[in-house]
Amino acid sequence: MMDAVSTPFFEEDGALVSRFHGETVRIEAWGADALRVRARPGSSVAEPHVSALGGKPDGTPVVTITPTRASIVNGRLRADLEILDRYGAEVKREAVLRFSRSDIDKELLAETRSHFAGPKTRNFKAIASGSWKLEATFKAYDGEHLAGLGQPQHGKADLKGVSTTLLQQNAHAVVPFVVSSRGYGFLWNNPAVGRCEFASNITRWTADATNGLDYWVVAGDNSRDILRAYHDVTGHSPDIPDWALGFWQCKLRYRTQDELLSVAREHVRRGLPLSCIVIDFFHWTRQGEWKFDPDEWPDPNALVNELRSMGIETMVSVWPTVSASSEHYRTMTENGYLLTTERGVPAVIPFPDKDPFGPGFFTYYDPFNAEARDFHWSVVKRNYVDNGFDHFWLDACEPEMRPAHPENVRTAQGNGAEMLCAYPLLHEQRYREGLRQEGRDSVLLCRSAWAGAQRLGVILWSGDVWSNWDWYRAQIPAGLHAGMSGLGWWTTDIGGFYDGHGGSPEFRELLVRWFEFGVFSPICRLHGFRVPEGVPPPASGERVSYGQDTFNIFTDSGGPNEIWSFGADVETVLIELLRVREALRPYLTTVFASYARTGDPVMAPVYYHFEEETDAHSDAGRYMLGPDILVAPVLEPGAMTMRVKLPAGADWIHGWTGRRFEGGTIARVECPWGRCPVFIREHAVSQFHTVFPALAEMS
Repeated sequence: MMDAVSTPFFEEDGALVSRFHGETVRIEAWGADALRVRARPGSSVAEPHVSALGGKPDGTPVVTITPTRASIVNGRLRADLEILDRYGAEVKREAVLRFSRSDIDKELLAETRSHFAGPKTRNFKAIASGSWKLEATFKAYDGEHLAGLGQPQHGKADLKGVSTTLLQQNAHAVVPFVVSSRGYGFLWNNPAVGRCEFASNITRWTADATNGLDYWVVAGDNSRDILRAYHDVTGHSPDIPDWALGFWQCKLRYRTQDELLSVAREHVRRGLPLSCIVIDFFHWTRQGEWKFDPDEWPDPNALVNELRSMGIETMVSVWPTVSASSEHYRTMTENGYLLTTERGVPAVIPFPDKDPFGPGFFTYYDPFNAEARDFHWSVVKRNYVDNGFDHFWLDACEPEMRPAHPENVRTAQGNGAEMLCAYPLLHEQRYREGLRQEGRDSVLLCRSAWAGAQRLGVILWSGDVWSNWDWYRAQIPAGLHAGMSGLGWWTTDIGGFYDGHGGSPEFRELLVRWFEFGVFSPICRLHGFRVPEGVPPPASGERVSYGQDTFNIFTDSGGPNEIWSFGADVETVLIELLRVREALRPYLTTVFASYARTGDPVMAPVYYHFEEETDAHSDAGRYMLGPDILVAPVLEPGAMTMRVKLPAGADWIHGWTGRRFEGGTIARVECPWGRCPVFIREHAVSQFHTVFPALAEMS
């Protein structure tokens, strides 16, 4: 360690450390071409309550120290920590970080102040002993494009200019990792609730309460380099079971064992492919008992066995909510297994329950307590896994709170504002551990996820979105950002969740177009809370009515949501699309296997595979499904022709007609129902003869 009088910098176990103005900063190699930065007031740094980063990877950094400047170089990434003098500032000297490419001396990212007088670039505002409100500010760069940050619903393909919460909510999943067109990736390795802003004048990350700053930066030549490096340090996906690439059937909700089986049997009778059928909520006795209601589901094991005999997997919805009426409530309360509140009633969400029927006030089990995780899993194993269930729909796992006041939540590790973004990760992790111990090759369908969730075999779905064109359009960038956040297993409720009326011509058109998108998505799943039969469709421009209080419908059963539920014309189109999905499965198998090895998204922005397509950073209307299929969903009602820009660097074949188009041109194609524009790279056409009959005719 160097003399603290002459320099605030020193090297410790290969890391560059600074102690200056009562703050410690530690920068160390963490994977190839990557550095991890931690800081906090005091004489040491701290681990976050939950970290997305695995164990420290190998690295051979080079540290250089002078009295006013120090640097650490790890492969292609260099960080400089310099003491800057500030005129007219509250704190006149501070240690400021700058990241650059070590090989070409190009600035990638640098700290800055929002105003010369302050606050500092890393500003810690004390809340209580060992906890701070944190703000970290960086330069903004003209022409920079950003992707990732989880799965949003703002509809923007480019995060530049976006301000968003770092708070897990229904349909808004937070994975605080972004990929920049400037050649870096940035992981905010902090599970705290906060905010992120990519403004034109500054980039700002905040944590409402935290024990320290922690982030990870990686340098790469392109998005592929960066995303692959992220997977290397946060974990790679397992291989997906083959059945999961087929068609999933779901609705809100199948009430009984007989009803569910009748739908599966009808699929078989009609000769329609079906890989999975899903049992939604309220199959249980009470929230927090995590078991089937025997009056409606008398023999779950027989159910699973019959479905498997038909080649169909079964998934069941399990919520982490707990009612005071649950048989486990007393045990969980006395053992500290529940989230509580800092003040007021120890409940975080009003929601209906089955017994007693009607609205109640619930809390959630606390996955920040390892014993609570074990207890919850033991009940799930006894009541579901031991009855043959391998696959779980982990709904409401944000956790969903109404109203959302995370600072009023108390976990086993501290205040909720410090860590609640990681709730779904710990919840999902215990399921994966338990299922692996049972030798089950399982899938988890989850409404929320945090950084590193891809290693747990998690399918993220885009939540309870509305059945209208605006929300449908938002699903394309939602899926792209999820993929750029590491979550390649992704899906959406085909047709949307709320307000879909099966008798409405407008909804039927939307459903068909959404189904087209679903077929060319990573996971293909039909779901929704449909208006019950007998309720007249709304007039154009009017709001949807469910015919009675939606509370009763929501807890009972919405309208039908099967392939054959929307009229003969729609059924014919959907059956053909199911054939297409089945024929796509061999290709998808290779794409998912590549994702598991590398981290390359299954559904990716065009520029991920075609770096020169720089205009695609703001394009929310096209994407690549694997490396060889370009998809342009129909996003406007009434559209029967579309113009699609084809990436340069390849020639393209229109899947439905076999027409050839040169790369870099605009293709004008017809798009009747069931045929959204799909183009195949010419060199890969032979893979798709069974998918698109027109291609087989070419040969």
